[in-house]
Amino acid sequence: MKNLLSSLLDLFYPHTCDGCGTDLTRTERILCLHCQRRLPLTGYQHLHNNPVEKIFWGRVNIQYAMAAYYYRKSSLLQQLIYQFKYNCREDIATHFGEQMGSLLLQSKWLYEISNIIPVPIHPTKLQQRGYNQAALLANGIAAVTGKPVAGEILFRNNYVPSQTNKGRLHRWQNVSGTFSIHSTNRLNGQHFLLIDDVLTTGATLEACSELLINAGATVSISTLAFANH
Repeated sequence: MKNLLSSLLDLFYPHTCDGCGTDLTRTERILCLHCQRRLPLTGYQHLHNNPVEKIFWGRVNIQYAMAAYYYRKSSLLQQLIYQFKYNCREDIATHFGEQMGSLLLQSKWLYEISNIIPVPIHPTKLQQRGYNQAALLANGIAAVTGKPVAGEILFRNNYVPSQTNKGRLHRWQNVSGTFSIHSTNRLNGQHFLLIDDVLTTGATLEACSELLINAGATVSISTLAFANH
């Protein structure tokens, strides 16, 4: 009966791949296996001193850092990120969070993490979009890894316009003083995994990390994509 109902739902509400439009099998979600394999994995979860970690050298004392995929313009990944950031496709973000969680389970350091923290967005943007895409990624990671999400620790003080096409200096000027911590009482000795969607200059993650570290925490970073220029 369950299989019959599932078949009827598939007939009237077909599930197609967001990459190529082909029908998905019962074991596939969002992307077919072929399109999933098209996404350029970095493998950085296995590599200490990888290019993502090196971005923060001399800037902020990050413990570990990785990105799941390489970000390339006009790629399938860029299209999917656009869908979950601007077209209300929360399911895509959650799916990618689960993929990130599976990759993080392959690392040698995930066991050190106490909590996951998504990079916060301003309440105005949250109201406009209806969700924080970094929080959706974090929830997907938590579902796979079992690590709890601590979304109430960091908050954004002021509204910052999109930083697309801005250089590192302008990005840093935009985010300097933008974030605050609700309470420092329970941060000392904790190791947080900071989550964001796309890493470009690292200015936002640097600002968040510096606050947490100054409060006595250890910080590692995981992003969905790495725009390696």
